Amino acid sequence: MALPRITSGSARAAGAMSHELQESLQACTPKDALGRLQEGNARFAKAWVAASGTGTSQQRMDRLNAIWQNNCQIDPHALAQGQKPFAAVLSCADARVDPGWIFACGSGELFQVRSAGNTAFDDAIASLEYAVAVLEVPLVLVMGHSSCGAVKAAMGSEPLTPLLEQLVKPIRASLESRDDLTQAVKGNCVYATGQLSARSQVIRDASASGKISIRSGYFDIGNGKVTLI
Repeated sequence: MALPRITSGSARAAGAMSHELQESLQACTPKDALGRLQEGNARFAKAWVAASGTGTSQQRMDRLNAIWQNNCQIDPHALAQGQKPFAAVLSCADARVDPGWIFACGSGELFQVRSAGNTAFDDAIASLEYAVAVLEVPLVLVMGHSSCGAVKAAMGSEPLTPLLEQLVKPIRASLESRDDLTQAVKGNCVYATGQLSARSQVIRDASASGKISIRSGYFDIGNGKVTLI
C-alpha cells in the first residue's frame, strides 16, 4: 500500500519547510477551525441577504465585499512556496457554491475538493487523504446545498449518460423513498461523510485518534447560511 509513503512524505515536507515559511503560511490559522467557518459564513450570509434584490450589480458587489474587511491574507510570496490550509471542504461543483465566498476565506486557507453532488468518489477521498496526512488539516467538512442538480437527477427517472449514471450511483445509494429534495441533499451529504472514514484508513485513523473532526453541512443558497447536519 502507498499510505505509509504519504505519512513519511509529510515528515519530509515539514522538515524541508523553514520555520519562517511555516509561520507565514499559518498567519491566518484560527484556533477553532469550525468556529472560524461559522463566523465567516455568518458575515457572508448577512451580506448575501443585504445584496439580494437590491441596487445594481456593482452595489451588490460592494455589499459582498464588506465580508473581507476584517480578514487576514497570507503573504502571496509564502503561498508560492507552500500551503497550510486550516480546513478541507468537499462540496458541489455548482457555480453558486463557492466555499471561499461562503466562508469568507482567503487564498491558502481552504483545501477544496469539488464535484457535482459532493460525492465521496475515489479521487475526492485520495485528495482528502493528502489534506489529512500531509497538510494536517484538523477539520474536514462535507457540504451539500439547496436545489442540487446532481441529487435531483439521481432522484429522477430520465436517462443519463454512462458517466453521469456513474456519478449519481452513490447519491442513489443514500436516498430514502419518502425524501423530498432537501432531505435527499442532506442524506447524500451525511452518506458521503460516512464514506470518507469507511473507505479510507488514513481518514479513519486520524478521526479515531482525534487529529481531525469530520462534519456535514447544508448550504441554503437563498439565505446564504450553512447549517451543520
